[in-house]
Amino acid sequence: MSQKFKSITGVLPAYNEEENIETAARNLLEVLRKLPFEEREVIIVNDGSTDRTGEIADRLSTELPEIRVIHHPKNLGYAKALKSGFTNARSDLIFYTDSDNQFDVREIKNFIAPIEDYDIVCGFRIYRYDPLTRLFLSWGFNLLVRIIFRIRVRDIDCAFKLFRREVFEKVTIESEKFFVDAEILAKARYHKFSMTELGVRHYPRMAGRSSVRPSHIFYTLKELAKIWINIYIKRR
Repeated sequence: MSQKFKSITGVLPAYNEEENIETAARNLLEVLRKLPFEEREVIIVNDGSTDRTGEIADRLSTELPEIRVIHHPKNLGYAKALKSGFTNARSDLIFYTDSDNQFDVREIKNFIAPIEDYDIVCGFRIYRYDPLTRLFLSWGFNLLVRIIFRIRVRDIDCAFKLFRREVFEKVTIESEKFFVDAEILAKARYHKFSMTELGVRHYPRMAGRSSVRPSHIFYTLKELAKIWINIYIKRR
């Protein structure tokens, strides 16, 4: 049993993931039950899905008391979905991953020892199964963010991270879309939270469709500028 931490929350943001959400939630809960914690929970954040994602999530929460569901009445974006999950988490540790089943959540067990010594444990994809265009955009984005915010993390937007809850007592999410990982790490660095990385395996998406589009580049750059100003100009 961890001496520092007694509970863990797993957050699953979901938008139109009716083909994936049940498998994602059941697998995550099964894994959390096997970890050395007294309490655990899974929070599904249904971000205004127009398919059966919300219906399936509600059924799961009825069947499994460790699963809770937060519904957004409309699609508010990835960042707002994560913010809802993080701010409603009740545990000492907060883990998040996407609901598309592209990660093996059993690998979270490798993150438990490092979180004893670090405030944040970030996953990085050992090999990434995504379209070439998305790989190129991600490479450019990661390089830009590392330079501007001086974050020493190689895969900033990898959706497989474990946090101590104190991180979100200092870090407030302001972004709306896909800049959220960079924002969290940039603000965590500003507040001198420690972080480390572990490799995780990444798998092809077998069902559903990604909501990331090349058109999101402009909005992401806009959020990047806004967060930089908020951290380094307004705080001074």
